[in-house]
Amino acid sequence: MGNMRDTINFESHIPYYIQLIDILKDKVQQAEWLPGDQIPGEQDLCEHYQVSRTVVRQALRELEYDGVITRQKGKGTFISLPKISEGLVQKLTGFYQDMVERGLKPGTKVLHQAVIPSSEKIARFLNIQSGDKVVDIQRLRYINDEPIQLVTTYIPFEICPNLASVDLTNCSLYEYLEKEYGIFITKGHRYIEAVLANEHEATLLGIERGAPLLMLDSVSFSEHGQPIEYYHALHRGDRSRFEVELVRAHEFNQSHLEPEENFTAAAS
Repeated sequence: MGNMRDTINFESHIPYYIQLIDILKDKVQQAEWLPGDQIPGEQDLCEHYQVSRTVVRQALRELEYDGVITRQKGKGTFISLPKISEGLVQKLTGFYQDMVERGLKPGTKVLHQAVIPSSEKIARFLNIQSGDKVVDIQRLRYINDEPIQLVTTYIPFEICPNLASVDLTNCSLYEYLEKEYGIFITKGHRYIEAVLANEHEATLLGIERGAPLLMLDSVSFSEHGQPIEYYHALHRGDRSRFEVELVRAHEFNQSHLEPEENFTAAAS
């Protein structure tokens, strides 16, 4: 274990709050403070490090912005649980498969599963007529027994009519579509934005009303380009992070070669 500084150097040119941030981060990195642990209160930190409350509050504010700590009103300040990463665009796997591959324990509670007429919005995403039947599935997704995601999925009824009665509690939807109907999801369009949790969403996800959520709307397509699934997912902002892999294409610009070719022709 590395050397861990636990005092403020009052002769240093480094601001006190920056030093305090580094000290508290070290405690997390060296596993002296573990995810979920409550840290000392502001007054205790002031007395221990011999700094003002202003310094402590600024350090804690920066640590909260960085996601290192979480403040719970009326309870105190805690070391944040690590965020769960999900691929946003680089690969299309279902939630269940993605979490298993990361060594996590996924779980599902099916809240609603029925056949309903599609709204105009759902019909537009799935390229069907408004009012056409869709299988509507709402699930609460867990990681290691903690609620993480609330997702509502819509799939055209005519594509897989038996889906309405399938128990998806311990079953991957994508795996079911592949095995039972030979449908392979190969492409998707995803739209993401930040929203605030309403009372119903907060209760299901175990967070406070108004807590930040990452909203993900997605349309998934089969290998033949047919829209198969539209889903609306709400991810806890304090426990979720999306990964995006970007690739810069090498562009071949023919215009850069034309002057050289002309010069060569003129010189010959």
